[in-house]
Amino acid sequence: MAKEKLTPFSAPDDRQQFVNFIFFKVDPAWRRLPARQRAQGKKDFAKVVKKYEKSLLMIPYSLVGIRGDAEVMLWRIGYDLELFQKMTADLLATGLGKFMSVPYSYIAMTKRSIYVDKHVHAGQEGRRVKLHPGEFKFLFIYPFLKTRAWYLLSQEERQKMMDEHIRIGHKYPTVRLNTTYSFGLDDQEFVLAFESDKPQDFLDLVMELRGSQGSLYTLRDTPIFTCARYK
Repeated sequence: MAKEKLTPFSAPDDRQQFVNFIFFKVDPAWRRLPARQRAQGKKDFAKVVKKYEKSLLMIPYSLVGIRGDAEVMLWRIGYDLELFQKMTADLLATGLGKFMSVPYSYIAMTKRSIYVDKHVHAGQEGRRVKLHPGEFKFLFIYPFLKTRAWYLLSQEERQKMMDEHIRIGHKYPTVRLNTTYSFGLDDQEFVLAFESDKPQDFLDLVMELRGSQGSLYTLRDTPIFTCARYK
């Protein structure tokens, strides 16, 4: 059995993590460049990613043929918010990066949910993203906002609706949820990221959740991104 590669994220760490989902759109002019120039641009882009992989946990995804407003997404996890900025500046300065724009970028943090009590999910709903994110073929991401009326409900009322939400989620064990929090950091309140090898199960899960009582208090849960893991 191959020995697991150790990273700064391998050891237990109780610090909250910063989480970023950054999307890149490639200018069509890139495809018209000479092959040699494109090869060098991609090589330089990959070199920057390599430079930061000791400080940031990163998982790349493709949206080619799925959405028209982005082709690449990087799921980045770390303990220093400024590293996201420095890395992005370095990426956009490469030969490939000069032909890229950033149509979406969501920032959030890990935090233990106040609604998870007797429902324990290994590696989730805690102060860190699961140790090995990216184990599944697909990642489904969307920013999420609750109505203000939701926060005026009692804790007991909200817990009851969230218990229903959790029970529905347990019916779909092939779908793993990562909830991150953006209050005050970004426009959304949460960023939800669901990992699965079965898109059809995620579709059924979302359809069923639409019928839950808690969905009455959803203000916005779009745009939704279907991302395929780069191998």
